[in-house]
Amino acid sequence: MIRFTNTLSRQVEEFKPEGDTVTMYVCGVTPYDASHIGHAMSYVVFDNVKRYLMWKGFAVKHVQNFTDIDDRIIERANRLKMTTDELVEKYINMYCDDMRDLNIIPPDVYPYATREVPEMIEIISGLIEKGYAYEAPSHLSEWSDVYYRVSAKKDYGKLSHRTQDSLMAGARVESGEEKETPADFALWKGAKKDEPSWDSPWGKGRPGWHIECSAMSLKYLGERIDIHGGGEDLIFPHHENEIAQTEAYSGAVPFVRYWLHNAWVKMGDEKMSKSLGNFITIRDGLNKVGGDGLRLWVMTSHYRKPLSFSEATLEAAKNGADRLRTAARTPSEPGDGGIDLNTFRERFAAAMDDDLNTPQALAVLFDLAKEINRCRDEGKGVAGAQAFLLEIAGVLGLKLEEGGAAIEAAPFVDLLVQIRTELRAAKQFALSDRIRDGLAGLSITLEDGPQGTTWKQD
Repeated sequence: MIRFTNTLSRQVEEFKPEGDTVTMYVCGVTPYDASHIGHAMSYVVFDNVKRYLMWKGFAVKHVQNFTDIDDRIIERANRLKMTTDELVEKYINMYCDDMRDLNIIPPDVYPYATREVPEMIEIISGLIEKGYAYEAPSHLSEWSDVYYRVSAKKDYGKLSHRTQDSLMAGARVESGEEKETPADFALWKGAKKDEPSWDSPWGKGRPGWHIECSAMSLKYLGERIDIHGGGEDLIFPHHENEIAQTEAYSGAVPFVRYWLHNAWVKMGDEKMSKSLGNFITIRDGLNKVGGDGLRLWVMTSHYRKPLSFSEATLEAAKNGADRLRTAARTPSEPGDGGIDLNTFRERFAAAMDDDLNTPQALAVLFDLAKEINRCRDEGKGVAGAQAFLLEIAGVLGLKLEEGGAAIEAAPFVDLLVQIRTELRAAKQFALSDRIRDGLAGLSITLEDGPQGTTWKQD
């Protein structure tokens, strides 16, 4: 019996999907910068949810979006003198490389917000017809905005467990907005000068952030879905607003049966985030400890508990992955060494059934690895036990393959990148190009960006 903590009820509930295929929607990245290890935490968590459900025999249909139009994307593209499409393509490609090296199973559908605008316009029009939304003039555009009327949804606030009165008291009206009440939120924004826009019944403009996920989940998964995932920072307002829009438009309640939210990665006492600039990129983490090391680091903490970053814990995770790899990959004769694999299978399933308790699941892997090493030292064949270790490690997305040479040489590559940066600053481009070309000959690609230079092994 699989149990998940449902944010909506604040209870640990038995998981019972509505149909033969589990439908799962996970909120994706806004590609205006390199993704950081806080993003890695979220996508490892939901990759584990998906992998475990599949291991238990469920089929899973998984959708995850790209928010490829946003104020931050527009601002960054203008500052770098790029088009928004060029900026988005660059960071989506980087993100996909990161996910591949983290061994994340790709979603079945990866919709882009800008390609789903007609569906969003249709939903917004329906919400206006039903009295849940209204058109309003904008002081920032010659075209109109459209807002969701929060007071029309009597159970608004049910996910974040807040009353409408408290939400109204805490809301504010930004300059240029013409809302009926401060808590109302934008479904459509009238176009400003020199920014991407689409034609609509309300003039030129672009969708608000929240409406895109409603449109995509409805289009690709239907009116009711089993699991909706994301970071806990999305509970309010994003996911609260998704519920309000989707349920008001479709009439199907509940829109989501199980809301799952992961905690965030902390740098010191603060949440790691792009906006605060206190982040470690996924690529830097991969370069330091590899995909298995980074995944294992995420899984040492329960997904609903904050994960504190430190170089020491990251290095410990790499060493742990190395120990598992040695136990699983050292050649051995056939046999299970007399190890009771059914007991290990039951312990692993019990841990994962218990709200995806990955720290306990990892403990099972390490206990099994210890038994494998003991039996092999005694001269017993353990190839069967090794195969089982690889099986349950795979449920956690761990490959336990021999690491690439670039991971072992990471400190030296980092030093060469630093020297190249100093040479470029000194305008010694011939020497800096020699370092780049030399690394390319070792299948190491450098990526120069506004946050500095990153590298990856091809």
